[in-house]
Amino acid sequence: MVHAFTIQPQTYTSFEDETEQLEQCKEWGLLSEKAAKTKAFFYKGNGMNLPCGIVGFVDKMTAVIEFDNKQLHCIHPSYLKEMQAANYSQRLTAATDDDTAGAEAAGSDIEAPAAVESATEDHLPAVQEAEEAKAPKTKQPKEKTKKEKAPKLELPEDKVKMIATVQEFTTVPNNFSDNDDEVVIYEAVSITDPAMEIGTAWSSHSNTLKKLELTIGDTVTFECKIVAKKLSKHPVPYKINNPAKLQKVTAE
Repeated sequence: MVHAFTIQPQTYTSFEDETEQLEQCKEWGLLSEKAAKTKAFFYKGNGMNLPCGIVGFVDKMTAVIEFDNKQLHCIHPSYLKEMQAANYSQRLTAATDDDTAGAEAAGSDIEAPAAVESATEDHLPAVQEAEEAKAPKTKQPKEKTKKEKAPKLELPEDKVKMIATVQEFTTVPNNFSDNDDEVVIYEAVSITDPAMEIGTAWSSHSNTLKKLELTIGDTVTFECKIVAKKLSKHPVPYKINNPAKLQKVTAE
């Protein structure tokens, strides 16, 4: 059956593997930090309760889900999280009834919204807003000052020349293999042309890298593509893909 309500993504980024899917779902709050594998999700809008899978994203605020009939749909992660509540359907019905009753009492010709989703693709669910509006006003405790996140870097799409210093050799779990993946974590990472400071990044500890016999503290130059991809279980936000023309920098 074709779902007429779906918002098809024009383009989107699909997850490379289950590890990337897990990390993104944790970042959105759809899975706990201790989750080792994904779970079944359900779409409960438009009077339906449909199983779906999270297959990718348009951007960090727009998830892409896939239904059993292979149709894709764009949705805000917070809205999808709200749908997982056991009493979501009852709350949605109650909010819609309240909106309809208010419109009739005022003699308004405006119809109650047929679906909450259209107002929530870019915002928090309307159900939550309705409940907050009905709740008694109370003094809210002062919020703790949040640390501002560093602005997201606009990374070049093409290969660039880079320089980095080896900070650590480690391993991360690979759900598709019996062996862990070997990785290298770098510090003082920067693009030399065009000049741009990156900070920390990581790469696979490939056979090509192993030939250099790098040790902690070694500085190396190379050409590569750099992408925003967090290292599992480590606060390293950028990945170095397929480094080539590797050269160890020797102290003068």
